[in-house]
Amino acid sequence: MTSQRPLHIHILGICGTFMGGLALIARELGYTVSGSDQNVYPPMSTQLEEQGIRLMNGYRAANLDCKPDLVVIGNALSRGNPEVEAVLNSNLPYISGPQWLAEHVLQKRWVLAVAGTHGKTTTTSMLSWILEFNGFKPGFLIGGIPLNFGISARLGESDFFVIEADEYDCAFFDKRSKFVHYRPRTTILNNLEYDHADIFENLDAIKKQFHHLIRTVPSEGLIIAPSCEQHIAEVLEMGCWTPVVKTAIGVEADWHAELIKADGSGFRVHFAGEEQGTVRWELSGQHNVYNALSALAAARHIGILPQDAIAALQQFQNVKRRMEVIVKTKGLTVYDDFAHHPTAIKTTLDGLRKQVGNEKILAIVEPRSNTMRLGVHTQSLAESLAEADQAIVYQPDNLGWDLSQLLQYATNIRICNDLETIIRTIKAETGNDCHILLMSNGSFGGIYQRLKAEL
Repeated sequence: MTSQRPLHIHILGICGTFMGGLALIARELGYTVSGSDQNVYPPMSTQLEEQGIRLMNGYRAANLDCKPDLVVIGNALSRGNPEVEAVLNSNLPYISGPQWLAEHVLQKRWVLAVAGTHGKTTTTSMLSWILEFNGFKPGFLIGGIPLNFGISARLGESDFFVIEADEYDCAFFDKRSKFVHYRPRTTILNNLEYDHADIFENLDAIKKQFHHLIRTVPSEGLIIAPSCEQHIAEVLEMGCWTPVVKTAIGVEADWHAELIKADGSGFRVHFAGEEQGTVRWELSGQHNVYNALSALAAARHIGILPQDAIAALQQFQNVKRRMEVIVKTKGLTVYDDFAHHPTAIKTTLDGLRKQVGNEKILAIVEPRSNTMRLGVHTQSLAESLAEADQAIVYQPDNLGWDLSQLLQYATNIRICNDLETIIRTIKAETGNDCHILLMSNGSFGGIYQRLKAEL
């Protein structure tokens, strides 16, 4: 590759949160970037187009007529995909996204990685903002768009790079978890539950991948984990060569929080037995308190004083699609939330309930993740909706199981296969002091845009 023109990278699956972020970083490095996806929709498509990245809707061999120097293939692509087959038949150089990132961005940088089943995006955003607020100008790659930055990824201007470290696999030709490529020095392990049932046979298979991550953390690094997470403790017991600090709420730990408000919107931070300051913010839920403690601990590892990190958290604006208010009118508040696992749904609803008291909550769920679509969490999904006065679970035509199975575990759930009916139900709550919580990790049939327009 000795051409004088900028190297051209073509990304398959470019509108995924990870691959889209990678595209932004490649563009910043000076590469010509194009990409294709079958789900080209905002906010990622808008973000990419604003950066001058050419998007192609749908996968086809003709997308490669631009003759890229390298194809980066996302983990959503598999053999049989026409563009994948064209890459292989044309003998084009190809690589996975995590490997490209490791080789071209992360080498020789201090990587701060955030892993876990839940809270990765929010914690990564918090930590990136703490570094930014304190003048560190970090690079980052986040599985969402933090409102403090307005972009999901950037190269940064310092030795520090903060990354959301996913346990999902890399590509059809590399079935290792993404995070084994990152080699972090500072590692947050938020939690560990069974997820990604499409690629992991059981929880033990996920634990094994997490232990592979732990094996890559240097002995002079740091691992941060909640003291209450038994599955994380079991992974650490498999072998750990790195100092570990623990977080907790209401009990002693290396870092612990003393709640001022039950909904988590205010708490005192203690480190090494001494109070460091108070966080008051717009976020809610004890899960976000744990996220904050982990971010504070990671920031201290690179030299940021707890008081300075707490000052940053006071100005943290959360992440787009994380309890984001999209409509507020006449006694009706509509939230967009990315929660797509029963535990995330439960903790989100718990935080909202503590915030709004006895006001009505209507939870609306699209079971869109691969694990949800397989029906693995039937009972736990039903039970996760207990804090809602009423819950609607959307049954699309192509879902692989009958959602009516949920009804044997809960009485506040109804099943609906019609988006128009869901929209009418939401509109009918206007003026009732009702909180509508929309939960999906996808576009939910464009319901967000409809509600913004019609309400």
